[in-house]
Amino acid sequence: MPDGLPEDHPRAGERTMEIMLSLRKTGGLEFRRLMESTNRLNDAGDRRPVTCVIMDGVLSFALPVLMEMGIPYIYFRTVGACSFWANFCIQEIIDAGEVPLRGKDEDKYTYWKKKEMDLMVTSVPGMEGFLRRRDLPWFCRVSDVNDAGFQAIKTETRKSTQARALILNTFEDLEGPILDEIRKHIPNLYSVGPLHTHLRARLAEKTSDITRASGSFWEEDKSCLTWLDSQPAKSVIYVSFGSVTILTRSELLEFWYGLVNSGQRFLWVMRPDSIIGNDEESKIPVELEEGTKARGYMVGWAPQDDVLAHPAVCAFFTHCGWNSTLESVAGGMPMLCWPYFADQTINSRFVSEVWKLGLDIKDTCDRVIIEKMVRDMMVERRDEFLQRANDMANLAKKAISEGGSSYCNLDRLIEFLRGTI
Repeated sequence: MPDGLPEDHPRAGERTMEIMLSLRKTGGLEFRRLMESTNRLNDAGDRRPVTCVIMDGVLSFALPVLMEMGIPYIYFRTVGACSFWANFCIQEIIDAGEVPLRGKDEDKYTYWKKKEMDLMVTSVPGMEGFLRRRDLPWFCRVSDVNDAGFQAIKTETRKSTQARALILNTFEDLEGPILDEIRKHIPNLYSVGPLHTHLRARLAEKTSDITRASGSFWEEDKSCLTWLDSQPAKSVIYVSFGSVTILTRSELLEFWYGLVNSGQRFLWVMRPDSIIGNDEESKIPVELEEGTKARGYMVGWAPQDDVLAHPAVCAFFTHCGWNSTLESVAGGMPMLCWPYFADQTINSRFVSEVWKLGLDIKDTCDRVIIEKMVRDMMVERRDEFLQRANDMANLAKKAISEGGSSYCNLDRLIEFLRGTI
């Protein structure tokens, strides 16, 4: 379904919010056309009718069409419970004066340093005592609470109460206290994650021939697995900032120097479109080239599941997108977090302060800090983080095993769907 933006419109980085705002305007008409086309196939006997819709919880343009057609709907949110709950409480955050976080015309390097960013948030139940203003979801980093994107997230999240149910890709042992807060407003809540391992576990019950599907946006360069095969066990930090993060050339060099100066081996995913202010004539300092040849390997995209499962990998330097966070949790992989936007800012706080599975270096991009944190992850606190990550991975495995919380919740969801349809 088209997003309503021109083909050449930028869609990476912070511009992704423009996709959502465009879909809010154009998506309803496109969805109506889709449903009318489906109905014609139903009438011709070529397809069974749509009797229930599971939909993304921030794209409510479909609701008027579904209500008109009398089709029940269920929300599935692709963020964690912590981010969903903070977004749900945005009005309370506004009322408490804890946003906006950004001054007018203030660049990110300026507001990153503001002391007010480290004040504790008091308006999100269940997060008192550890959530700072800088940890609030990126949408709160506005200079005006009437900002269109900020208001859209607030409005769309509150509409979750109208759905027949809410599905979250998480599990009770990871986010139980926050799930309990959400259930006070949305009782019919199903935590069924980690979905990527849950799906494989369910399929394994039916067949021994399971092909691992890739959901990658980019072509995977599997040569990195061969490189990993030649590295010692637990010696490599895997670096990937996801499919939409954009770095400036200055930020790129700070990360690069930090990694090289740490003296640790690293595998770095660097998308072709991930750097702005860079060109073919921009020379890479000799010391970075030499350090990378000695201890590093770079690819445009990697088979992340396989990388995280590789015995040579010891930690994940990540943007803390929810999928990457859950993949790390399920894989027993400690995380060094540098969140970029969206839900990543709150995910990284939970990783470091609640689950204690790694370190959070949000709102800084300094080679000295990066060097120190990489060494902390790979040397100084390595055993501590590996043990914590292994313990959480066991809880994730328990959740998707028969009798586990996510296993039972998926069974309950299936029964609910049968009753709804």
